[in-house]
Amino acid sequence: MGFGLGGSSSSFCLQRTLTPLTTIHISATSTRHWRRRKRNRTGTCVLSFSASYHKFVNFALDETRRHTNLVPSPLQEKFNFMNCKDGKGGLSMLSFEAAKIRLLRSLIIETESMQVLDFAVFPKAEYDVPIFCANFFTSAKTNIVVLDLNPLHDIINQYDYKEKYFKSLIPLGVKYVELFPWGGKLTSDSIQFFSPIVIWTKFTSSPQKYDLLYAAFRDYYKVWLELIGKVAEETDESQIFRNLEAQHRYLTWRTEKDPGKGVLKKLIGDTLAKDLLRSFLFNGVDELGSKTFNDYFPHYCCEEGTLNAKGNIVGKSFENRPWDARGEFIGNIFSS
Repeated sequence: MGFGLGGSSSSFCLQRTLTPLTTIHISATSTRHWRRRKRNRTGTCVLSFSASYHKFVNFALDETRRHTNLVPSPLQEKFNFMNCKDGKGGLSMLSFEAAKIRLLRSLIIETESMQVLDFAVFPKAEYDVPIFCANFFTSAKTNIVVLDLNPLHDIINQYDYKEKYFKSLIPLGVKYVELFPWGGKLTSDSIQFFSPIVIWTKFTSSPQKYDLLYAAFRDYYKVWLELIGKVAEETDESQIFRNLEAQHRYLTWRTEKDPGKGVLKKLIGDTLAKDLLRSFLFNGVDELGSKTFNDYFPHYCCEEGTLNAKGNIVGKSFENRPWDARGEFIGNIFSS
């Protein structure tokens, strides 16, 4: 059964998805199972808690199946599991499709020293809903988190798109901004791929933060399912093309600038890492369009035609959250 539209029984009310702040409980079970880091015989700091990101993926899959029929993606046959080069960890992958979903995919990395979740859901080009994005990195000492509904189109200058998808979600963002402070500098190019409700944060690993992050993941994913459940299929060919190009631009940026590339290369080698990035994590970068990174982001191109190799440094950096409590953009994206 496909996603329900409007007031069908398969959609659900936004108010029911937002757990009041006072009712977010820390699980006693997860707290008991969360043990402090320890060192192995070589002195390497290793993870020693039982909490994992499989719980997040299982929730998302179960919740999605309540609203639509998920079928395995053709990618699943090739991308399912990889061992790390050193034999001390592995990468687990899942991928699915649905009536309105071009690709739902997850990557979980588990080693002695870290756990990583890269979970995303990409709509088909007939739907202009945001891209669901959850990127979590956990080590014994720290967590680095990005959780967002990445806007498909410009929300800084396109007021109608922002109103359509984000106006009603600002209370959700405000709720979690208070719990997860801004994580530090992001460039203006990066900011354009984030929404006013983005959670970009860093924190010390703890069972309390893990439970709060799980609550945020559930809330964000439920409202994303509501958005895609309500949206009608686009029939205007020009708008479908705009959606397709916008998604290809996003994939092109992520493929080139994703901060996890170095970790993947270290774990599985350059060749496998490149294939995983282009064919699985950001599948569509080679199929949905023909424009290159230089076409979309010419200001990154050096005089000799090569790309700026210093990462996401071009443009203004936002050290503090550039949206106010009403979701209005208060940063000047053109100043330096």
